Amino acid sequence: MNTVPTAAGQQSTVQTAQRRVAIICSKGGLDEVYPALILANAARMAGIDAFIFFTFYGLDAVTESKVDHLHVNMVGNPTSPVPTMIAGLPGMESFAAKMMKTRMEEMELPTVREMMEILTDAGAELYACELAMDMMKRSLDDLIPQVADVITAGDFYDMSEGAQIIFT
Repeated sequence: MNTVPTAAGQQSTVQTAQRRVAIICSKGGLDEVYPALILANAARMAGIDAFIFFTFYGLDAVTESKVDHLHVNMVGNPTSPVPTMIAGLPGMESFAAKMMKTRMEEMELPTVREMMEILTDAGAELYACELAMDMMKRSLDDLIPQVADVITAGDFYDMSEGAQIIFT
């Protein structure tokens, strides 16, 4: 609730809607997942309701067998300092991910798994896309425990009504 002045100079209490943000995470690279996690964390720190909808390769960030092994996608990244011919060599994605993880450790940033725990502890909600789960032959049992449920795109629209939608 906010207090606003009225025409007569008195104060009036106005009911304002709780701010909400719905973040779509569709990519599974280490450098592509963090923006969604950071945005959701910043929202929760500001008292804004937040949920993340993981779809297509974004599911890797919430898949138990993959969450700790995300890579940095070097090929096709127009801002990569490494030429595409070299970036495509075997092991380059793992090398780039290791370098990024080392820098993140130096900065004391949480891992993706730790960020998922921080987010859910702060009240953010994590959801997996049903269509992408079916396409990739995954079940709720394949996902990290912080994922609240598997939902459809229609469910996402219902849940995100009135929310700001961010696609990462």
